[in-house]
Amino acid sequence: MLDAVVVGAGPNGLTAAVELARRGFSVAVFEARDTVGGGARTEELTLPGFRHDPCSAAHPLGINSPAFRALPLDRYGLQWLQPELPMAHPFPDGTAAVLARSVAETAASFGPRDAGAYRRLVAPFLPRWDTLARDFMSLPLTALPRDPVTLARFGLVGLPPSTWLTRRFREEPAKTLFAGLVAHVMAPLSGLATAAIGLVFALAAHARGWPVARGGSQSVSDALAAYLKDLGGTVHTDYEVKRLDDLPPARAYVFDTSPTALARIAGLGSTYAGYRYGPGVFKIDYALDGPVPWTAEAPRRAGTVQIGADSAEIGAALRAASKEGRAPDRPFLITVQPSVVDPSRAPEGKHVFWAYGHVPHGWTGDLTDALERQLERFAPGFRDRVLARATAGPPEIAARNANYVGGDIASGAVSGLQALLRPRLSLFPYATPHPAVYICSSATPPGPGVHGMSGHNAAKAVWRRLRQT
Repeated sequence: MLDAVVVGAGPNGLTAAVELARRGFSVAVFEARDTVGGGARTEELTLPGFRHDPCSAAHPLGINSPAFRALPLDRYGLQWLQPELPMAHPFPDGTAAVLARSVAETAASFGPRDAGAYRRLVAPFLPRWDTLARDFMSLPLTALPRDPVTLARFGLVGLPPSTWLTRRFREEPAKTLFAGLVAHVMAPLSGLATAAIGLVFALAAHARGWPVARGGSQSVSDALAAYLKDLGGTVHTDYEVKRLDDLPPARAYVFDTSPTALARIAGLGSTYAGYRYGPGVFKIDYALDGPVPWTAEAPRRAGTVQIGADSAEIGAALRAASKEGRAPDRPFLITVQPSVVDPSRAPEGKHVFWAYGHVPHGWTGDLTDALERQLERFAPGFRDRVLARATAGPPEIAARNANYVGGDIASGAVSGLQALLRPRLSLFPYATPHPAVYICSSATPPGPGVHGMSGHNAAKAVWRRLRQT
């Protein structure tokens, strides 16, 4: 009998398996796809030699993850590459605000009226970032806060809606960039704890940047899998699990799946019946004949570029997708251009580029024209550089990764109480009514992102039980 079986070889499932194997437990991982990866994969989606990331491409939470930082992933090929600018946000007049490694450079891009307000916002937290990140991404029941005062202070700033926090700013550049940071998790700007989302992304950029993984996001998953095998764990791909009886006997089962799939496989009935999924995304991966022809200079040096004319346009796009049930006319876009810093991702002189906009849950339309019209506002001539494109709406995204129900790449709505208490109201979110079954996916705290902390936290709950028994 194995000590633990993990279902799903995404970053959280692999991290949970590694944490258990490091402590001497026997572990096996079962993955339905023919390769490991989940939300951290790399594939040739368009043309030969163009290596795209079907889901996550830039990794501010990955390089800042307490779980990943404690593992020797660099020995297994993971190398972070830093663009000159972590992120840029261009405006229609040809200017841009930036999220730079430097707080001073970031503040200066907002203009003199908001520079001081931004410095005062991040100043209390940045010197204590490593401890704050660990406390923020762990639960009190899995790890007591190391700096409860800073965590409480962060909570006072972060728990209100982001619209409250942006009242500190007087002009649009700072408000717009911050609204874009919040929109990375597809939450309405007026939602609970959305201020914390934006602030975490900003602090992460100042602390360690928003890198890409050399060769693609698959490098993150491959490094975790290689380390697991060296620890004695095993990984089985092309193995779809439909019920617990499909798995070998084990003392614990850990699921890196959606709550819906877990309930079906483990026979948990209506345990997660109240779990809500959020809006989906429409994503396009591009093979380009050259760099994106941004009008503003800063985006040409950035790994990630946010597209939204102002905070009102971003808010309207989020409301359309999440509340009004329609695709926005001018979608807010998150774009990543990995080949700006990693030339191995495309043939010489060519580039890979990805962009997505928010659409309603399960939407079946085509956002290509609206998305590219939005890009042309800030990069005239973009379409002329397109060699090939691979489009994926919510149905295709869900087919690629079963955790993304209805195209929801956050694995569950990040709104209301579910922004804090997921996948259900419980002091023990990783446990289930079945004493040997646990959940470790992005549907559990701290939520979406390639950081492995949901797997790390769930593994703590598992090994404590295994030691007791």
